[in-house]
Amino acid sequence: MFVTGGTGFVGTHLIRELSSRSDFKVVALVRDRKGDMPTNLDQVYACSEEISAAKLPFRRGQAVVHLAARAHLSKRATVNALHEYRKVNVAWTLEIARQAAAAGVNRFIFISSIGVNGNANSRPFNTKDIPAPAEFYAQSKWEAEQELAELAAQTSMELVIIRPPLVYGPNAPGNFGELVRWIGKGIPLPLGAIHNKRSLVGIDNLVDLIIRCIDHPAAANQVFLAGDGEDLSTTELLRGVANAMGKPARLIPVPAGVLQFGATLLGKTAMAQRLLGSLQVDISKTCELLDWKPPYTVEEGLRRCFEPSHQSITR
Repeated sequence: MFVTGGTGFVGTHLIRELSSRSDFKVVALVRDRKGDMPTNLDQVYACSEEISAAKLPFRRGQAVVHLAARAHLSKRATVNALHEYRKVNVAWTLEIARQAAAAGVNRFIFISSIGVNGNANSRPFNTKDIPAPAEFYAQSKWEAEQELAELAAQTSMELVIIRPPLVYGPNAPGNFGELVRWIGKGIPLPLGAIHNKRSLVGIDNLVDLIIRCIDHPAAANQVFLAGDGEDLSTTELLRGVANAMGKPARLIPVPAGVLQFGATLLGKTAMAQRLLGSLQVDISKTCELLDWKPPYTVEEGLRRCFEPSHQSITR
């Protein structure tokens, strides 16, 4: 197994699980050393600027899970944001995939984003939807998907694409981490009357799905949507997080329309969409084709976020 982005949030959990299984020998491509990585892990160090000049140690018949990506930009980089995303998420991804195909890698698993489908919907997204990325990050992921599909069609390397929604887990970065901090500080939140529906995927469920895709025959050259199979409103999610943390959920029931109006005035429409809008994912194809079901419920996944044995993995 060859995993890129080995020190990232998903990569750390994936490598831990793979390394615990005797049937996987794992090699990780990482940008920096991390002291708590498994001792039986082979690590290859390279930053994105070095990849084109480096010869990565792929092996014939190997599977590659490509997690490395640029998900966030500093404020100084926003002028050329799409270009910056494309450098890593498209050009760098394609260079790695080309090297993998040339070395005889059997399967390339690309972790994309549900943002390729869009950032809001009135019905659950599925893999037959026409892609409608609304943000630069998602646009770069969609472009990478197309380039990878073209490469796979020209070579013997199989391609698997997984599009996850928001990923939560112990010490998760991004939006989920913000929610945890709000609850942990006991901040009163005007989010007690939100009736949207959003799909999530727990890190343990996502890792289980990725591993299922490594050698399942039906996964070859398919696109899969990931999820827990349960949709929550923002209010339900916050209450679930608070319950898992053993903290009170200080939620004030403010109508969503009032919050949307205020967010528009303050130029916070993107944040409002994530908190107030719906984004549901249909994982029926994933479950049926791969004979898979998420091993953990949302309640179990949230509880595992705050168990000491799981929190230590990403610290």
